[in-house]
Amino acid sequence: MSTRKIHGMSLTFAATLAIVALFRSDAVVAEPLGYAAPFNPGAFIFQQALQQPKEADIQAPADVPARLHRHVVDYPTRETAGTIVIDTPNTYLYYVLGSGKAIRYGIGVGREGFTWSGVKAVERKAEWPDWIPPEEMLQRQPYLPRFMAGGPGNPLGARAMYLGGTVYRIHGTNAPSTIGKQVSSGCIRMLNEDVIDLYARVSVGTKVVVLPMQPARPQAVASQNRSIPRAAGSTVANIVRAHGVY
Repeated sequence: MSTRKIHGMSLTFAATLAIVALFRSDAVVAEPLGYAAPFNPGAFIFQQALQQPKEADIQAPADVPARLHRHVVDYPTRETAGTIVIDTPNTYLYYVLGSGKAIRYGIGVGREGFTWSGVKAVERKAEWPDWIPPEEMLQRQPYLPRFMAGGPGNPLGARAMYLGGTVYRIHGTNAPSTIGKQVSSGCIRMLNEDVIDLYARVSVGTKVVVLPMQPARPQAVASQNRSIPRAAGSTVANIVRAHGVY
């Protein structure tokens, strides 16, 4: 083997050792490169829109009066445990616990001309429901959307419990300031944190008693130490004076 070739091999070997030493040096840290998919702003926004809100973060707004917060109260009644009683004139919903107790929630009810009364049952339940205004509502308010997907901006809020034989439902709201007021088209509104709580307690088939609008009496707003009268025959027939969904 010629001297020239030996020198060439020596130089190649020396270069190889130098490269190995360089990569083993602390001065250079080599990390594997991961695959980065091209960023698509439209797809990102769409995926964000599909994500459901964190329900653990849903809390009662601070400006809601204390009387409308969720409480366990004295509530003697002949209704069985598990029944929902809607006290329309005093804007309360009671979930009967039995033994003279109930959970009381503040609610929003139908505005003048849109209240109703009767005995119904929960026909269906939905989480973050879509909103499809009925024809009656669109005739009154043609500017409303024909469809709105469920989510934080939806007027039906976090949950909905549909009342059989009606266009009404018990649902959440994206307008908590309306709780305690008579503003809806017949539906019963609740704070989102409250409707989530009630939804977990209620099953399809749960009895719902809606009391008629009447002058509120001071004693009725207190601890409700009175029995809830059973609905009269005409009430059971559900005399609905106006249609609406929200």
